[in-house]
Amino acid sequence: MPLDPETVILVAEDHDFQRRTMVRMLRSLGLIDILEAANGREALEVIRSAPRSPEIVLSDLDMPEMDGMAFIHRLGETKSGLEVIIISALDPVLLGSVAKMADAYGVHLLGVIEKPVTRARLAQLLAGHLTVGHAPQPVPAPPVFGWQEIRAGIANREFEPFFQPKIEMASGRVVGAEARARGRPPTRGIVAPYAFILELERHKDIDALTFLMLEKAAHTCRDWLAAGLDSTVSVNLSLTSLADTTLADRIIACVKGAGLEPQRMVLEITETAAMTELAPALENLARLRMHGFGLSIDDYGTGFASMQQLARVPFTELKIDQGFVTGCARNRAAHVIVEASLALARGLGLKAVAEGIETEEDWVTLKATGCDIAQGYFIARPLEEEAFLEFCRQRKKGSA
Repeated sequence: MPLDPETVILVAEDHDFQRRTMVRMLRSLGLIDILEAANGREALEVIRSAPRSPEIVLSDLDMPEMDGMAFIHRLGETKSGLEVIIISALDPVLLGSVAKMADAYGVHLLGVIEKPVTRARLAQLLAGHLTVGHAPQPVPAPPVFGWQEIRAGIANREFEPFFQPKIEMASGRVVGAEARARGRPPTRGIVAPYAFILELERHKDIDALTFLMLEKAAHTCRDWLAAGLDSTVSVNLSLTSLADTTLADRIIACVKGAGLEPQRMVLEITETAAMTELAPALENLARLRMHGFGLSIDDYGTGFASMQQLARVPFTELKIDQGFVTGCARNRAAHVIVEASLALARGLGLKAVAEGIETEEDWVTLKATGCDIAQGYFIARPLEEEAFLEFCRQRKKGSA
């Protein structure tokens, strides 16, 4: 799809020759409305005074008066909706930090180009603007749910698991799915987890939702097996639940009562919370593992005492946090962390799962490093049960 020549682009670069070179490249790509600025302060003035506001900004980082980082900060404060491409000759690790900073300030980053700029890379990132669309989409306000309303929804079984496929990278086949909780009240449509998880955790009532997800996910996985799909299902388990020593027995009874053997279920334990009640937590996890459940350390690399948890708990799977996986093909620091995590998983005899694969480039990189299982939007978003089965059928047909 060709670039729209009406797209307004602003180039913020203090080096005259490099700025003119980028302008020529943009014109060679068919763009005609190009604005220029020598630093962040000038760029803000241009944005305020231009007859048509730019949609994309190409910004250097090391500029006088107002550098690129301060400029991105200001764009985030003004909530301008502009998309940004960072252009710099600075260290790639530093560029990766600035990219995360832009995201934290709410600035949509199309990507990073290391100098010298090439026309092909510029065209590739500008094509991302077409994918996103020319106008920023309004973000709807999240629905407000009170604890009593959430509790009533759980009692009425108005929460459902959606299933995000997990793919074996070597063969390309579906080997499992993670069950992601979604609310489905009759009058509100599908409700995302941020609208209810924090409220349940605040009231120390997350178990009510956990057991509903365990039961429904187990029933569904049993149906998959009956239909000939050789798969496991993963369900999230909060560390805060592990303080109760009856938890393991209740989970075993719930899953077996739904007709599923524990060997078909992986319990994902998030690593971002501290394991404060160590003894009962270890008792529960050891009992669950003894009965055949898989145990996955989720969000690996983001929490407290990662190595200590791996040494203490009989995990079977290490799930690398998406913050390291997404974009690791272009982020050297993230790539090194992913490789180290994979080596650790291999050394401990654990399956390694990369969560957050969003591009083919990331897929190729992770496959080349020997990752076992992939999960992320590049493969599929969380799907309803029928859509998940159709995804599996199409995947099987494509590999036949």
